[in-house]
Amino acid sequence: MSSDPHHPPHSHGHWKHDGVRVIPGNQLDGNTAQTPGMDRKAAINFARVGAQKLWAGTVTIHANAKTGAHHHGHLESVIYVVRGRARMRWGDHLEFTAEAGPGDFIYVPPYVPHQEINASPTEVLECVLCRSDGEAVAVNLAIEPVEKPESVLWIDPTHPQGGV
Repeated sequence: MSSDPHHPPHSHGHWKHDGVRVIPGNQLDGNTAQTPGMDRKAAINFARVGAQKLWAGTVTIHANAKTGAHHHGHLESVIYVVRGRARMRWGDHLEFTAEAGPGDFIYVPPYVPHQEINASPTEVLECVLCRSDGEAVAVNLAIEPVEKPESVLWIDPTHPQGGV
């Protein structure tokens, strides 16, 4: 057996069934934790492809729907907005807010109290969701949100003044 990271200890015969997987968009698994007003479907998880360190799927949030306040424990989450307008609230009292539209990515660090909201009263919000583990960790929080959250611009090293 080789310990060379460029040549993993698999024989090439295993790659046919243990290699790349394509999950057709019309064959996602709806047998996931659901929230009223939202439809989650798994594409990549342990049960479907043997994924050990991530979960990926889709979420459709109905018009004017939102989650309750929650966090995902030690997991990191990435949300990619495909269609619609996402509003995120976060903080100890959901006192911060930002919006994202098609083509935008949202990063949610571990343990951050947050709430996902469809910002449109009439259109669905469609997103792709990835989490850093296959666990379905969702800790619901009894938070009294502030009435008027503070808008926060996305700030990073390439946008030190913030972006919308």
